[in-house]
Amino acid sequence: MISYVTVGADDIARAKRFYAAFLPALGYGLEEGAEGLSYALPVEAGQRPVLPDFYVKPTFDGRPASAGNGSMVAFEARTQQQVRDLHAAALAAGGTDEGQPGFRAAYGPHFFVSYLRDPQGNKIALYSSDPNEPGRDG
Repeated sequence: MISYVTVGADDIARAKRFYAAFLPALGYGLEEGAEGLSYALPVEAGQRPVLPDFYVKPTFDGRPASAGNGSMVAFEARTQQQVRDLHAAALAAGGTDEGQPGFRAAYGPHFFVSYLRDPQGNKIALYSSDPNEPGRDG
C-alpha cells in the first residue's frame, strides 16, 4: 500500500493556492507547517488513516524542485462533473492544462479524466470511473 506521495515546490504559497482549489473538495484536510503542506483524508476515531497522504514540500537538499518525467499523481473524484469543476478550479488557481476532461480511448469506457500541471510542473490527474455514469460509448 502506498503510504504517502510527496512533490517538491519552490513556492509553497503558490502551491497551496493550486492544491486548495481541488483537494478540500475531495475530502483532504490541510496541515501547514515549516516543512510545507500536508494533506490527509479525515480519520474517524478508532480507525486507521485512509492512505495515501499527499505532501507538498521544499526540497530536502535545497536545490530547485523539479517535476519527474513520467511521474504523475492521480486523485479520484466522485463524478464526471466534479472532474470538470475541479479541473477548471485548478487552472484558475495557477495550474496549466495537460488534457481537458473527457474519455480516453486507451482506458476503460467509464474512465473520465483530466490532466494538469501544478505551478512547479508536477503532473496531476483528476478522474472518475463510476459505472453508473454515462460511458465513452454511451
